[in-house]
Amino acid sequence: MTQIPYSMLDLAPVPEGATVAEALANVRDLAIHAEALGYKRFWLAEHHNMTGIASAATAVLIGHVAGATQEIRVGAGGIMLPNHAPLQVAEAFGTLAELYPGRIDLGLGRAPGTDGATMQALRRGMSQEDQFPADVVELIGYMAGPKPRAPIVAVPGMGTRVPVWILGSSLYGAQLAAHMGLPYAFASHFAPAALEQAADVYRRTFRPSEHLAKPHFMMAINVFAGEDDAEGAYLRSSMLQAFANLRTGKPGPLPRPVADVGAVLPRHILPAVEQALSITAVGGPETVRDHLAALIARHRPDEVILTGQIHDPARRKRSFEIAAGAMADLAQAA
Repeated sequence: MTQIPYSMLDLAPVPEGATVAEALANVRDLAIHAEALGYKRFWLAEHHNMTGIASAATAVLIGHVAGATQEIRVGAGGIMLPNHAPLQVAEAFGTLAELYPGRIDLGLGRAPGTDGATMQALRRGMSQEDQFPADVVELIGYMAGPKPRAPIVAVPGMGTRVPVWILGSSLYGAQLAAHMGLPYAFASHFAPAALEQAADVYRRTFRPSEHLAKPHFMMAINVFAGEDDAEGAYLRSSMLQAFANLRTGKPGPLPRPVADVGAVLPRHILPAVEQALSITAVGGPETVRDHLAALIARHRPDEVILTGQIHDPARRKRSFEIAAGAMADLAQAA
């Protein structure tokens, strides 16, 4: 196994019993911790109208994190581009790039990241047609070098050349990223079904570009690491409950963990939730290391991005600490 970078994805979870302000403070604290542990990137994801997720104003939160850290790359995993005008995204991330040069990433998703009613509220006055590929090209153009006589320029934005990633959970994103010669991140942490096929399509059809000479494929992995296997499973129960609540139309704050998740979730829901969250390393330090090793050996990513919504912020930090140790062990073994 070759050494690969490891990054972190956070959704700014709002645990049951906590406030949004506390959740945002936890994000800052976790990012500082991630930097000290050697994580390459700290990404935040755009979601709306969800009481359990506080990362709706993603660019604002990225600035908050970048200002609290020194070297770790900070970015969006991702911005749901159909919710925004490309010029506005270029200006926001151009501003971040000017404030924190060489540290900002911009991952772009095609999904709305919310429900239908909220989507309408976000897109008021905007076209409802799928213009994602054209919007990506337009956005990248705003952040490219100066263009003489261009009628519209992004200031800030022009010349910042913020690295753009395509995010996806299907073959659509894989094909687009390959066609445009961009790095690709697959949302295997909640939609693993097309993981192998998407990775194959991306690698096989990749066209080198001014952005990237060869494919760069990142897969997302859930991590719930405790001091032993029982604690890891206990910590994971919050995420299983949260995902089940989302699937049944009852999203809310991140639930407290339970000893027996099967006792609190409907019997017909749990298998589907466990399948959706199957790209997971869960357990004590050795078990998590073995799970990560098996997933990396099977899917051969160029980078992994680890995530995991855990109710207790201190235990969440410890989980990512154990995961970083596991990645270091794998690199040493390689």
